[in-house]
Amino acid sequence: MPKKIVVACGGTGGHALPGLAVARELKARGHDVALWSSGRDVEGSALHDWVGPVFATGARQLSAFNSFANFFAILRCLREIKRFKPDAMLAMGSYSSLPPVLAARMQKVPVVLHEANTVPGKAVSFLSRYAKCVAISFPETASRLKGRRTELTGLPVREGIDCGKRFDMIPENAFTVFVTGGSQGAHRVNELMGQALVLLKEEFEKTNFGRPLFVIHQTGAADEGAVMARYAAAGLKSRVQAFEREMASAFASADIVVARAGASTCFELAKCGKPALLIPLPTAVRDHQHYNAQAFVRGHAADEGIQKELTGRSIERYIMHKATHPEELARMSAAMKVIGEHSAAGAAGRVASLVENIGA
Repeated sequence: MPKKIVVACGGTGGHALPGLAVARELKARGHDVALWSSGRDVEGSALHDWVGPVFATGARQLSAFNSFANFFAILRCLREIKRFKPDAMLAMGSYSSLPPVLAARMQKVPVVLHEANTVPGKAVSFLSRYAKCVAISFPETASRLKGRRTELTGLPVREGIDCGKRFDMIPENAFTVFVTGGSQGAHRVNELMGQALVLLKEEFEKTNFGRPLFVIHQTGAADEGAVMARYAAAGLKSRVQAFEREMASAFASADIVVARAGASTCFELAKCGKPALLIPLPTAVRDHQHYNAQAFVRGHAADEGIQKELTGRSIERYIMHKATHPEELARMSAAMKVIGEHSAAGAAGRVASLVENIGA
């Protein structure tokens, strides 16, 4: 029987995109699905192709300064719940989940939470007491949510992420590096990789490596111009975008990916079978990106770089080593695919089934 379901996702693209994947699955199953976001611009970029209702809650980062904004966001959510009358809610974590889940609690709407990372965020840790179940992406997360019902579902990734085709502008024999700091970019990663890849181009030429270098770089809006100018000055062929809308083709084109260790990025790498150097955000809440990276290092699918220890030269040497040892990249790729088969493939369906049955 079709149900009315709210999918509350947002805060960052890393929370919006998995929520969107589940929303599409639920809609395909015949349910009436409404997406709730906080209303930030970055969410609009991630959710731009959703066909269906979108409600902006007005949720803000958790701080004393935003207390009034979040109080009014709860009131907005209460009014919308009374209007829409959902049968269930899926909340994807982050601060954007707080007003929707508290409003759902007041109206006795059953809630499923989803935790993307190895270490639960503050919002999920707090809100888990009000949820019927917490869907988790990593097995080790269950031990950090003691006393709560958890279900290992993996992390949903965007549809078709593993079906991209190599960009036509890339020379056929090019060694291609894809750099992404996530949907909003990462300034320090942009700086380090800008230095490293110019040095790598010089090393390729000096050693007669035999393959040209090509770079795909998702920079975020703030650094797009500077990164583009750096590569142009070095004569380094590249595709630089503030927000890469053709992520499937970016992954398909890459020999290696250098990225932050947000959960969505990690599981998209797994789904696509791409070896990676993960550089965790050092200020991530509860150091969760480090623990995400370590889960993939243990699986022999990625290497971790500690940001404060990295230089442009050290990254250049790392990538040069991988480029000259393709068998290592092949082993990492195979390990990524194993993780993808177990934790990314089918995850949207597993979460959707959990939501469908949560009120039963």
